[in-house]
Amino acid sequence: MIGQSELYAKLEELQIQFDYYEHPPLHTIEEAIEHKWWMDATFCKNLFFRNHKGKKHYLVILHHAYQLDIHDLEKRLKQGKLSFASEWRMEKYLGLKPGSVTPFGLINDTENHVHIFLDENLKKAGKLSFHPCDNRATLNIKQSDFIKFMNDTGNSYEFLTLYE
Repeated sequence: MIGQSELYAKLEELQIQFDYYEHPPLHTIEEAIEHKWWMDATFCKNLFFRNHKGKKHYLVILHHAYQLDIHDLEKRLKQGKLSFASEWRMEKYLGLKPGSVTPFGLINDTENHVHIFLDENLKKAGKLSFHPCDNRATLNIKQSDFIKFMNDTGNSYEFLTLYE
């Protein structure tokens, strides 16, 4: 299977089942929408940010069809201006390349540096869809199993209303 072997080992250890789909490399949401493998799951947009000093990093996860109001999030966090994290930071903290951002990359964040914001609406999803640390495949997992994975990572996370 395409993706990080450590991730598959962790999912097996946690007894998390998933649907697996291979596809051409997908770099954008627009490219992913052309495929239908995610139709039985909520396909998520994953955005990796840093604060203006570059000392804090955030992974924001929301439904792919919605836009994040970054200025609103900045006001709520009171961390100053947020910027998309560089490729170097993405590799350092998540072990990922651009186009492959996924919460599954948290298995590489051994110091639990990255804080995650999940949109409140994702609680309503039956299944969620993410890359397995490689943009040539996708995993659909139950929302409850995703929370099990998140709890196992040790990273801090919270649900926020990111859109109505």
